[in-house]
Amino acid sequence: MQAFEYRDGILHAEDVDLRVIAEQVGTPFYCYSQSAIEQQYRNYDAAFSSVDHLVCYSPKANSNQAVIRTLAALGAGMDVVSEGELRRVRAAGVPGERIVFSGVGKTAAEMAYALDQGIHCFNVESEPELELLNRVALEKGVQAPVSIRINPDVDAKTHAKISTGKAENKFGISWLRARAVYDRIRQLPGLEAIGVDMHIGSQITSLEPFEQAFSLIGELVSTLRADGHDIQHIDLGGGLGITYHDDQPEPPSPADYAAMAIDRLKHLNCKLILEPGRYIVGNAGILVSKVLFVKHGDVKSFVIVDGAMNDLIRPTLYEAYHEIRRVDAREARPERTFDVVGPVCESGDFLAQNRVMAEVVPGDLLATMSAGAYGSVQAGTYNTRPLVPEVMVKSDQFAVVRPRQTYEDLIGRDRLAPWQSQA
Repeated sequence: MQAFEYRDGILHAEDVDLRVIAEQVGTPFYCYSQSAIEQQYRNYDAAFSSVDHLVCYSPKANSNQAVIRTLAALGAGMDVVSEGELRRVRAAGVPGERIVFSGVGKTAAEMAYALDQGIHCFNVESEPELELLNRVALEKGVQAPVSIRINPDVDAKTHAKISTGKAENKFGISWLRARAVYDRIRQLPGLEAIGVDMHIGSQITSLEPFEQAFSLIGELVSTLRADGHDIQHIDLGGGLGITYHDDQPEPPSPADYAAMAIDRLKHLNCKLILEPGRYIVGNAGILVSKVLFVKHGDVKSFVIVDGAMNDLIRPTLYEAYHEIRRVDAREARPERTFDVVGPVCESGDFLAQNRVMAEVVPGDLLATMSAGAYGSVQAGTYNTRPLVPEVMVKSDQFAVVRPRQTYEDLIGRDRLAPWQSQA
């Protein structure tokens, strides 16, 4: 990860010494490299340059306004899954025509707001949603552009909790129902079918599941066009994996992914919409924590840090591996096996288990790598722990792009019931 490299034994974010940020901002904190985000987007966009396309970043991976604004300035579109995300990307300056709206549980209010914003397309995920969107559009006197999210029943061979393209998953409509559903759209005056959508999962490290899904989608588009539907775009979703540690298979590059997709779909002359999230921001962010204690038990040894599962839940939720580095690695130290854990009162509160690493002492700073995606966005305030700050780095500059939540912010949201004493 070139955005985070050692210089004379000190880990830097671009040209900034992470110790300087820790001193000024406190720990724990998230740190993002703007240059890395920009480069990853350009890699993805350039891979599809030979065809008409739109890269719609998925802010569910990281929804900080500074991140969204960085990508919006490069011309990115957005793939949102809630009104909140839609409001975030609009606030960051993304025009409605570059936004697609996915998600299985859109409400009538969300649909109405999205129609007011003039979004490019609704990715519809169920037949009841289709009927509701038609009613909302007719009430507003407009026609809603839609694509149906097709569930191709393809195993992406990823973690069960981030698989979305199998028949057992909640997402999309079975490809076996696709023709009937598109025929139903023709009967609904508030809707216009303009595309076909699919997304089979996240952190996919092989092209083979994509190949299966794209072949099915290509055949479906040909069939739908033969049925008289004007299919203008194919939304291929996201899911391209990143490298979390050296022992995992190397994920396909955007160039290889694009070459395969274009080879299978170019003959259809459809615009391709892509929805990367993790690939753009995953390796562009880290979580920096401080060692509080080192505890040696009868069975295990523990490094207790001030970062916790409420700050980064991926290791607990997905059994995810994140490399952990000392920020100051100038001193050679012996290695031993530790669990890296936080202060939260749960046995599941860990950032790493059975990790072989150099010994540390209280006060040392540790960087949990590859934390730019699904880190801060999944954070919570369990144990009344305030949300941690987020920092953006650009060359030799850094700025706090979300301040640390205060206890007053956190506790002040509570209200006593009218019958309770104010004393």
